[in-house]
Amino acid sequence: MLIIDSSSRNAYFNIASEEYLLGKFPEEDIFLLYVNDPSIIVGKFQNTLAEINLDYVNEHQIKVVRRMSGGGAVYHDAGNLNFSFHTLLGNHDFMDFSTFTQPIVHILNKLDIPAKLEGRNDLLVDGKKFSGNAKLAKNGKMIQHGTILIDSQMQVLSDALKVNPLKFVDKAVKSNRARVTNLIEYLPAGFTTGDFKELLIEEIKRENPAAKMIEFTASDIENIEKLVEEKYETWDWNFGFSPNYNFKKAIKIPAGFIELHLDVHKGYIERAKIFGDFFASRSIHELENLLIGEKHEVREIDTLLKSIDLTTYFGKVEPAEILTLFK
Repeated sequence: MLIIDSSSRNAYFNIASEEYLLGKFPEEDIFLLYVNDPSIIVGKFQNTLAEINLDYVNEHQIKVVRRMSGGGAVYHDAGNLNFSFHTLLGNHDFMDFSTFTQPIVHILNKLDIPAKLEGRNDLLVDGKKFSGNAKLAKNGKMIQHGTILIDSQMQVLSDALKVNPLKFVDKAVKSNRARVTNLIEYLPAGFTTGDFKELLIEEIKRENPAAKMIEFTASDIENIEKLVEEKYETWDWNFGFSPNYNFKKAIKIPAGFIELHLDVHKGYIERAKIFGDFFASRSIHELENLLIGEKHEVREIDTLLKSIDLTTYFGKVEPAEILTLFK
């Protein structure tokens, strides 16, 4: 395993580095750590403008970056440690989040902090979330990455992220702030993000005795910055094209929040866009393209959905659940 502790605080750079590493190290396991200056990282399939407080983000010059993985939007700052595991796709169950969160849980449990994995992909302590995790499959590799709230600015987190009530229709949750906590409230006095990072590196080395630390070379940095310029800091990637849709519906099911937009002309779907915080092992754009040219009619859509392995796009779902989006 290769361990990389990024010295950059630029969210565009650090998010781009995850894609770059897929190409540079197609076979090796990688453990990447980074801390970003204030930024919002949105899931690949999310409608960015529906997730953020745009006026607040612009006023406070908070970067907005779309990542490669699904899942929901998160806030990063100097009090938030980010980790990213890269491994060969076939070596682990895509929907298993426990393997790569266990080192964090183990560290905290040794500090007498009752952390544990709950739900799909969250780490909680005393019922409050301090870490969210997401996954993606690309180029034969799997990435699981996540956040660790050490001493993040909770007020900024709350103000910068816009809570979509459709996400919480099945939960008694009134705000995003009520669901999250900083570990600083549980850690020893004077503990810092850097201290936790060192503990995590030590734990990964303990579990992987052959692991070695490496740094980005000058060539790596140049190539990552080129990827930033061409993709990760562009409006097209981070916000995307938002046409005026004729049909819109959202649902909340165990697999996640899913939002559908359709442009229907003379009964046929001309354009389809799917947003949400689900996890996909295949590109959701494939499904969007399959919908184009289909009648916006329940029976025909039902036939199409039953002919597709929807679990590769949304995780554990049934065709009947996705069909409700079109009604």
